[in-house]
Amino acid sequence: MNKAEFIQILQQEGFPEPVEVRQVANGSLGEHTHPFAVKALVTDGSINISIQGNRNTYSAGDVFELGFEESHSESYSSTGVIYLASRKPLST
Repeated sequence: MNKAEFIQILQQEGFPEPVEVRQVANGSLGEHTHPFAVKALVTDGSINISIQGNRNTYSAGDVFELGFEESHSESYSSTGVIYLASRKPLST
């Protein structure tokens, strides 16, 4: 998927403008949650995301999603990762 297609999907699904996130080579974040849902497009490198023991790898052009307060861990490739992330708070 390219950036224009991703932005269009975000708009259709009510997500705000994304921000660019850069994570360092071989870095990781242990089990954690976010107080928002995430939809992200990887633009460079790759990220491994583990949810309930299931690990998936996302590379440039892939989109990943995390639910509101979904517990997960992350690790990054030997070149790190850059992705566009849109964060949508829980609707009230």
